[in-house]
Amino acid sequence: MDLEWNQSAEGRLHTEEGLPFEIIEIGAVKLDEQRRILSSFSCLVTPSVYPQLHFKISEVTHMDMEALRREGKPFVQAAEEFLEWCGTDAVFCTWGSMDLTELQRNMRYYGMEIPFSKPLLYYDVQKLYAIWQGDAKERVSLDRAVEDLGLLEERPFHRAMDDAFYTARVLQTLDFVRCRPYLSVDYFRLPGNREEEIFLEFPSYSKYVSRVFSTKEEAMEDKTVTDMICCRCRRMLRKKLKWFSLNQKQYFCLAWCPEHGYVRGKIRMKKAEPDGFYVVKTMKQVEESGADEVFARKEEQRKKRKVRRGSHQRR
Repeated sequence: MDLEWNQSAEGRLHTEEGLPFEIIEIGAVKLDEQRRILSSFSCLVTPSVYPQLHFKISEVTHMDMEALRREGKPFVQAAEEFLEWCGTDAVFCTWGSMDLTELQRNMRYYGMEIPFSKPLLYYDVQKLYAIWQGDAKERVSLDRAVEDLGLLEERPFHRAMDDAFYTARVLQTLDFVRCRPYLSVDYFRLPGNREEEIFLEFPSYSKYVSRVFSTKEEAMEDKTVTDMICCRCRRMLRKKLKWFSLNQKQYFCLAWCPEHGYVRGKIRMKKAEPDGFYVVKTMKQVEESGADEVFARKEEQRKKRKVRRGSHQRR
C-alpha cells in the first residue's frame, strides 16, 4: 500500500493539531501468499483540513486540488472502503515506515476506530530490499530500487497506486524466504503498560519496544530497558561497557556472552505523543570490529566530557 498526503501550505505554524499530514490518495495492490497480484484499490480523498496543496506536494505528485474536490471521497468513506477491501487477515507492506502511522493518525483525527492488531506488525519493503542487497542499514528510494532491478514500466512514481504497484513488484523479486522473518513494528499505538511491551526475535538480532516513560532518566532507570540478553541463547549478560550516550538520543552498551561472544546494545530514545519518551532497544551479536566501534564511541564520549570539564573550569 502507499499513501499520498498534503500539509499546510503556510508552514508549520499553521499546522492543524493532531494532523500534520492529511491523506489525499490511497493506493494498494493485493497479493496472495505466492506474491501474485490479485486486485487493486485506488481512491482520491477530498481534503477538508488543508484547502491548498503545498507546493512541494503539487510539484512531486502533479495533483490538482480541483480534481481532488471533484473526484475524491471524504476520508472516512475512503478509509472504510479501503479497509473492507483489505479484509481481516491482511498483512500490510509499505515502502518505508510512515504510511501506516499516518493512516492511523488520520483515522484517529476523524474519530474512527482503529481495527489493527496491537502491536501492528508489517513488512517495510524498503528495509527488506536493503537486507536482500546485503546492507541492512542502507535505505534507497523506490524509484532507484525499481531501476536497479529493471522493473521500470510506463507508469510514473509518486502517485499512490503506482508506488504501491512498484512496491509489490520489488517484493515479488526478493528472496522472501530469507526476508520473511524481518517484520517491522508500527509505533503509532505504543504499549500502555509493562505487559504490552514488545519483544521481537530476528535471525541476527532482537528488538524491544517499551511503554511510555515520563523522562529519559526514568526510562534508563528501568531494568527491562537496560538489561542485555543474548539474542541467540537468551542468557542474561554481564556488561563490558555500561550504557552511555553521546547525544541523549542514542545509547550504546557492550556485553559478553560466554557462548556467542560480544553483543552490542543500542537504544533509540523516541518522543511519544503528546508527552513522554519510549525506548526501542536492539541487541545484536557482533564481531571484534563491531565491539571496537562501541569502544571507540565510549572514548569519544570520554574526550567530550573532558573538554566540557575544562571549559567549566576556565569559566
